[in-house]
Amino acid sequence: MIEIWYGILSFMLVMFLVLEGFDFGAGMLQQVVGKTEAERRLVIAVIGPLWSWHEVWLVGFGGTLLVAFPSIMTASFAGFYLAFFLLLWSIVLRGVSIEVSGHIEDSMWRTAWNFVFVASNILLAVLVGAALGNVLRGVPLGPDGKFALSFFTNFAPFGNVGILDWYTVSVAVFIVVTLAAHGANGLILKTEGPVYERSRRVAGLLWKIVPVLLAIITVESYYLRPALFSGIMHQPFGWLGLVGVFGGLIAVFTGLQPKREKFAFIGSCAFIAGLMIAGAAGAFPIMLYSTLAPENSLSAYQMSASGYGLAVALVWWPIAAIFAAFYFMFIYKHYSSKVKPSEDTQRPY
Repeated sequence: MIEIWYGILSFMLVMFLVLEGFDFGAGMLQQVVGKTEAERRLVIAVIGPLWSWHEVWLVGFGGTLLVAFPSIMTASFAGFYLAFFLLLWSIVLRGVSIEVSGHIEDSMWRTAWNFVFVASNILLAVLVGAALGNVLRGVPLGPDGKFALSFFTNFAPFGNVGILDWYTVSVAVFIVVTLAAHGANGLILKTEGPVYERSRRVAGLLWKIVPVLLAIITVESYYLRPALFSGIMHQPFGWLGLVGVFGGLIAVFTGLQPKREKFAFIGSCAFIAGLMIAGAAGAFPIMLYSTLAPENSLSAYQMSASGYGLAVALVWWPIAAIFAAFYFMFIYKHYSSKVKPSEDTQRPY
């Protein structure tokens, strides 16, 4: 039962990072692939219909965490208090910039909100990457199961750590580049003309950098927590994640050719999903690893809800998932075509 809920929780996070990761990546590249106001509005039009819906996966992740592992949620929200507020404000700023940037036909107004839009997307990607780095590295959990994180301490990933150190910064950089490359793949799939051509060039460059950064992160992770890799090797889902990582990379490099845009985008989705699945499999059953003392770590078995509560929730979750899946397929079929410059791209969302 606990393994099932851990898998459901991981699934929610994978969906958020794959779908919302495209929005982050496309937003980061708005000024790079859009040289005119119409082209920059085209980028917003690509993510405009669905950007807020993708965030629901993060809400679902929080709800699932509360249902299945309430003690983990309590410890995490208290410990990551500062990071959560930064994430919240970045989400708000991004939403406001999308909604209001097209309201006034003024170059200064639009330039300012375009800057906010790009900056908030970059900050969101950095925060997500730093959060994943903190989960992999561990947090300063004491014997009482509580912790608090400052921005940084001595910038070393050992002992009384902060949110940022050389490892979490490395993971954040890797996630920023990966999501930007993923966003470029999506823009290739959804646009035409100059934005399409620039997105193709950017994607080709970024996907050459991603494997290099992946190798660096792999070495650093093995240095910090070698148990993660033994966990991946001993879990079937760990092998599934590795297949997704390497298969996704092959699909991306094969698909970055004319007329194969969808193949490249599917590959980047598989790459990100594979990374998350492999990481979740390697960490299981530890959900919060202690950098102060391994015996202080919190596991899924230790911090889960009661068996009766998990069983009741497992009856209702698939029902909601079925409705969500049908709605998901309907909406994505409706917005599956390329977005072309038109009057709609000049309007606010």
